[in-house]
Amino acid sequence: MAGAQKDGPFKTLHHVCIIVKDIDKAVKYYESIGIGPWVDYPPLGEFKELKMPDEDGFRAITFKYVQLGPVQIQLGQPGKGDTPQKRFLDEHGEGVFHIGFVLDDVNAGEAQAKAVGLEPFMRGRRDDGTGFTYFDTAKQAGGVNLSIRKSPLPKK
Repeated sequence: MAGAQKDGPFKTLHHVCIIVKDIDKAVKYYESIGIGPWVDYPPLGEFKELKMPDEDGFRAITFKYVQLGPVQIQLGQPGKGDTPQKRFLDEHGEGVFHIGFVLDDVNAGEAQAKAVGLEPFMRGRRDDGTGFTYFDTAKQAGGVNLSIRKSPLPKK
């Protein structure tokens, strides 16, 4: 069957992440057209294992998100530091940086993606095994990177 989905980690869409220059201005605009409420993303300091160009720069990114049904829109405003998000903003301006997918086992998903030739360029894990991996797909996927994540369980 044409278009049949293959096995792999990119099955369940979780979010679309838009990198912006001014996150407050972007939130204000989205709320003015009825998209909200926006929530601050949990502190990035929760990630104990980080592999990326600039860990401090990553932790300086401000993220906010809105839940729209089963999918989030995330906004990210890079801070100081040499991060892929900051490079994207400097080279391309504002826009979609990555599309994120959720799965039950981020490590197994990373292994599946590597098995088909995708290269991780950023990853982070919390102590509980949740976390993310970004894959360098922008040149092949219309300028957009793909990511996978396992979200932490809600805190009680």
